[in-house]
Amino acid sequence: MTTPSTAISPPPPLSSAAPAANTYTDLHGLAALKNSPNSPEAIRAVSQQVEALFLQMMLKSMRDAGAAGGEPESNETSMYQDMFDKQVALTLSKHQDLGLGRLFERQLGPKAGPSSQAAPPASLPPATRERTSRAGADGQRQASDGSADSAEHAAKFVAQVLPTIRRAAGMLGVNPLGLLAQAALETGWGRRMPRTADGSPSLNIFGIKADAEWNGTRAVADTVEFSGGVATPRRTAFRTYGSIEASVSDFANLLSKSPRYRDAISAGADAQAYIRSIAASGYATDPDYGVKLNGILNGSTLRAALNVHSAAL
Repeated sequence: MTTPSTAISPPPPLSSAAPAANTYTDLHGLAALKNSPNSPEAIRAVSQQVEALFLQMMLKSMRDAGAAGGEPESNETSMYQDMFDKQVALTLSKHQDLGLGRLFERQLGPKAGPSSQAAPPASLPPATRERTSRAGADGQRQASDGSADSAEHAAKFVAQVLPTIRRAAGMLGVNPLGLLAQAALETGWGRRMPRTADGSPSLNIFGIKADAEWNGTRAVADTVEFSGGVATPRRTAFRTYGSIEASVSDFANLLSKSPRYRDAISAGADAQAYIRSIAASGYATDPDYGVKLNGILNGSTLRAALNVHSAAL
């Protein structure tokens, strides 16, 4: 068992040609995006802004619903609440993966040809499997955010977590691809993990929350929880671990001991059945959790990352 020597790195900042707007009043940052409108960095930043607008509308609707029938607010209170909501929306769009930004990026980014669509992976490639070429890899979308850098990052993430996930999946009797897709979704291929107060990564690759039974350290992050189909922003505490191995072990322990995940474990070698069961179990409140997991399991990014991983063995 190998302990990672370095933590998974955070996402790279936008280049100087396309700086990000960190506050909703940063007109300079938004205007600078026009300097390189077709670059992956600019497309990513624009997608975050559009997602922030959607979140802002959602927050406004929530406030309007909560204020119905109550005392009317002053103009000053309404103004400051509106400013606060705009900043919260922008911050959530930059640090949380709601899925909307990636959809916008796919629409704005270059369209890949039919030859780049890979078949769904049926099983993990053996260590002796040769690396297969990716048709039209240059300039085409190889990862969730459409950049070659992200494809490389996904491959590094898989190489880092797959050996441990394989061992845990073997003990549980399930296909490791289901667990791998879940870890990729929960962390954005390792880019978005909760961090402790001192900035250290939590190494929590399955998004396990720190409930009352957890006696270890915690990392607090902004999240969006769904209840009755309504999304609500929250501050949530997550468990932190000293290694990827500890994170995977805790997740496997959670699955094996909780009756609610019995069907997921019973899926055995069927990764698709595991995903259906884990989504139906209520592991996440997101109603599209299963759809997102399927998108990763059957996507070209995972297949390419597995090919790179097996070629490096």
